Amino acid sequence: MTSFRPAPSWLADAVFYQIYPQSFADSDGDGIGDLPGICDRLDHLSWLGVDTVWLNPCFVSPFRDAGYDVADYLNVAPRYGSNDDLARLVDEAGRRGIRILLDLVAGHTSVDHPWFRASANDPDDHRYIWTAEGRPDGFVASPGTRPGAYLPNFFDSQPALNFGYARAHPAEPWRLPVDADGPRANRLALRTIMDHWLSLGLSGFRVDMAASLVKDDPDRTETARVWTELRHWLDTAHPDAVLLAEWGEPEVSIPAGFHADFFLHFGGPTDGLALRSLWNNGGGTVHEDWDPLDCFFDASGAGSPHPFVEAWQQATAAVDGTGFVSLPTANHDFSRLNCGPRTPDQLPATFAFQLTWPTLPAIYYGDEIGMRYLPGLPDKEGSVLGPDYNRAGSRTPMQWDGTPNAGFSTASADRLYLPVDPSPDHPTVTAQRADDTSLLHLVHRLIALRRRTPELGSAGSVEVLHAGYPFVYVRGGRYLVVVNPQRSEASWPYERAVRDTLEGQGVAVTGSTITARGFGYGIFELDG
Repeated sequence: MTSFRPAPSWLADAVFYQIYPQSFADSDGDGIGDLPGICDRLDHLSWLGVDTVWLNPCFVSPFRDAGYDVADYLNVAPRYGSNDDLARLVDEAGRRGIRILLDLVAGHTSVDHPWFRASANDPDDHRYIWTAEGRPDGFVASPGTRPGAYLPNFFDSQPALNFGYARAHPAEPWRLPVDADGPRANRLALRTIMDHWLSLGLSGFRVDMAASLVKDDPDRTETARVWTELRHWLDTAHPDAVLLAEWGEPEVSIPAGFHADFFLHFGGPTDGLALRSLWNNGGGTVHEDWDPLDCFFDASGAGSPHPFVEAWQQATAAVDGTGFVSLPTANHDFSRLNCGPRTPDQLPATFAFQLTWPTLPAIYYGDEIGMRYLPGLPDKEGSVLGPDYNRAGSRTPMQWDGTPNAGFSTASADRLYLPVDPSPDHPTVTAQRADDTSLLHLVHRLIALRRRTPELGSAGSVEVLHAGYPFVYVRGGRYLVVVNPQRSEASWPYERAVRDTLEGQGVAVTGSTITARGFGYGIFELDG
């Protein structure tokens, strides 16, 4: 394993919070969230207890893929504000002990980026992957004077930056080696972009499609070398900054140089089974290629935590203390927790698990109040990926209060980026702050409990006593956690005495038995 500088000490205790900037808070009444709006709502994040915010891309873009089609890496998109607004956000967040991470789209740009416009008219420019003539499968015809076609990474409007090919092929002369001029220029460009923002006070990056750089790289060896090179530079130039991977395979990404990787709905040999086996209940975003499965956090009680536990154990063993695995509640590409048949009364047990398991928790904006995935929305900036896969349902405006548009914006409803949940009983921050029994207060308490109890954090040991209903495990040898996500009562024999109940609802430890009512959860300090 390549030797890197140890991860910054702050990362081990981080609680991430993901903000989709166009949907969080609109300060100027144009219907789209912005950076000043985020700045105005920092006190909510501070009270909640999160300390690291990841912003989805906020760079100049034509927004054909909601900002993941970057036209200028060094400037904020005008709809979000200015570079000065980002600097102010970083400063105001820092005053509250909150770090800001940007989203780095490393593998492709927009067709509107000056690099691509130049490349489309210069046959000697190899910043992108071009055929000299013809249009092979998967390639898009040249929009400029240059003959041939280019390779996109995702949508046709997202041409893949050329980081080379791991393997040559005589019939495909466009396969340049990883050390050709174009790939080397792109590696340098990543360093320049990262240096620019880190020098202005940002704390790191979540890297989009981090595994996609080098093409025809089946074991990701050459892609890993790109990130290893960048990590060594980062360790010297910005030692307190971090790189988080959208990779979904910590066993590969962390040895390659990332400080942390997320369990995702895709990635690795099982195509994201670990995360989907927890949350994916067939509602919200469902890819047509996924095999049907019963998720563990389902009222039926037909699922199992085994796929997740096994994946976590495998990743942890491979990483061997050199980095971290993060467990998100959701993200901008995947269903919210509150989707399909899942109901709000099932969410407390979900957070009791997520905030006591030895992964870095990542809370998707609005999940802390139980915001709902909204089905049936129109395609918005490339949100629809399939007949049952519309990402817009996870991207609706944050619900702050009982005023029009749930306090997200003063614009008329028809001008909003996406519609607000029309349900008359949709949750809001204001209503839940006023209710000590709310989900929001529970998440606040669980984060505080995790912070003051190191054994419940990423470094504490975990002993799984029962991987079923109820899910029973012990953290740090001292703290018992019981989670029962099904609607039916469940029990498990347990002999050790409990000293104190730290948090819980519907779980009793008496005599020699743990009894957990449906959707119950409990965190206990043990005797001795």
